[in-house]
Amino acid sequence: MSAPSHPDPISRGNGSRVAWSIAGLVAATVLLGALLPGRPMHAVSASPAEDPACAEWSDGCRVCRRLAEGPACSLPGIACTPGPLQCLHRAGG
Repeated sequence: MSAPSHPDPISRGNGSRVAWSIAGLVAATVLLGALLPGRPMHAVSASPAEDPACAEWSDGCRVCRRLAEGPACSLPGIACTPGPLQCLHRAGG
């Protein structure tokens, strides 16, 4: 017994239908991702000290807090090596 050299037309049509369905699903996903509004990005300031939403920030040596009178910072330790500024606490949260 020898196997037929060509698959029957029904199974050939199903493979094509599956391929077009996958292509349509991918295209719809990309289109939805491009058209739907996303979450608004928070505008990042150059420094947490310049960001009015940042209530407390640190460089690993000093901790600064935003007060009504202006920023107040702790004194650094003697052998501290400062790192990048990071916001530790945001206002309202």
